[in-house]
Amino acid sequence: MNSSAINTISESSTIYYKETGAVWRLSNYFIEQIPFDHPNLVFCCIGTDRSTGDALGPMTGSFLSQLKSFPFEIVGTLDNPLHALNIEEITDTLISSSIAPYIIAIDACLGNVNNIGQIIVQRGPLFPGKAVKKDLPPIGDVSIKAIVNIGGFMEYNVLQSTRLSLTYDMGKIISRSLLLAWHRYNLKVINNSNSNADDN
Repeated sequence: MNSSAINTISESSTIYYKETGAVWRLSNYFIEQIPFDHPNLVFCCIGTDRSTGDALGPMTGSFLSQLKSFPFEIVGTLDNPLHALNIEEITDTLISSSIAPYIIAIDACLGNVNNIGQIIVQRGPLFPGKAVKKDLPPIGDVSIKAIVNIGGFMEYNVLQSTRLSLTYDMGKIISRSLLLAWHRYNLKVINNSNSNADDN
């Protein structure tokens, strides 16, 4: 997408991507917010490969798609991005599924200079395109946003000039944390099952 989401942060969990233990702490947030047992869990990774700042979503989607032990549907990769031109059509297709999807929306966003590098996890949708005044429908039951640059002026140019290393590193952290959360969730299910068997 040629834009990123700028939302008011409420009921959210935030972590700096270079913080010690960031992957583990972020996986804690994901376990709290994401229902991994949902029968139609979908990860929508929003953005475009034509902008270094806005490549966060599709880059994360590509990382997740390469993880063979991550079994969920991934929409939006570097090869097949989910962006302004197709997001409404794809969202309508997802919603029309026989099992209503639970969507995790992932996107870059712009913010205060002091917040660059922060990853925000919160319940509720994000609003893709808001930063560059695009009127697109909200998406997501849970949103994951990565602050990649400064908001407030010339947003399109700011996204174009964002360092690719930042979006790459943040996308890696998000994908690794999601995989860890999934594995930790599975271990918890197995442990609970074993405990119930012992009780019986």
